[in-house]
Amino acid sequence: MTPVVSAQKICKSFGRLDVLKGIDLEVHEREVLCLIGPSGSGKSTLLRCINHLEKIDAGRLYVDGVLVGYRQRGDKLHELRENEVAEQRKDIGMVFQRFNLFPHMTALENVTEAPIQVRKEPKAKARQRAMELLDRVGLADKAKNYPAQLSGGQQQRVAIARALAMEPKLMLFDEPTSALDPELVGDVLAVMRQLAKDGMTMVVVTHEMQFAKEVADTVVFMDGGVAVETGPAAQVIGNPQHERTKAFLARVLNPNEN
Repeated sequence: MTPVVSAQKICKSFGRLDVLKGIDLEVHEREVLCLIGPSGSGKSTLLRCINHLEKIDAGRLYVDGVLVGYRQRGDKLHELRENEVAEQRKDIGMVFQRFNLFPHMTALENVTEAPIQVRKEPKAKARQRAMELLDRVGLADKAKNYPAQLSGGQQQRVAIARALAMEPKLMLFDEPTSALDPELVGDVLAVMRQLAKDGMTMVVVTHEMQFAKEVADTVVFMDGGVAVETGPAAQVIGNPQHERTKAFLARVLNPNEN
């Protein structure tokens, strides 16, 4: 069965800094993969490569068996045009650290914008679907509110609804709770837990270890641009084998002891 995501020997540099050093991973349909590790380890860069927000320097990246960002002719890769990349991205939802909502649009308008503009859905159909999605993330009563009238956690849940409105086959989350006040984190994680339960294929960069342990099928611990340890969540978080993984988790899970 073709993986939803297949990353093969992915390398990425910014100037002289090697950020990704030959990353291999696979995510299958209905699976949740969590990327954990210290800041600067390459997690967010890898996530952004999956939908070609960052261009890889070497390797191959496939979503649903389709090469992302490039067309292969013989041994050479030719970069796709921007409109072709945009077509590929339609099947990939992404939720960022910052909510990136359109400030001049209501929650409802934020969620309907892409289906109407990109997929040319009739407004009534897009609106009905948007209301269902806002209800799904617990915000049906905030449909007419503008982002400035919503808390950070509410804005992030609208951002999740907006990504789901395109009916993606894959959802990418880049530390979706890192910009939130602690008391707002739970609502966003609850929505993500439900998405996982509903069978959404997800790749999540997170510092929320309890969430990763509960929800992830696979956890990848990254450090220095390398996938140091990969395995089931209970193993990588509960019984790590690599010393670097052990040291990281000791700092994260028991911060007061360090």
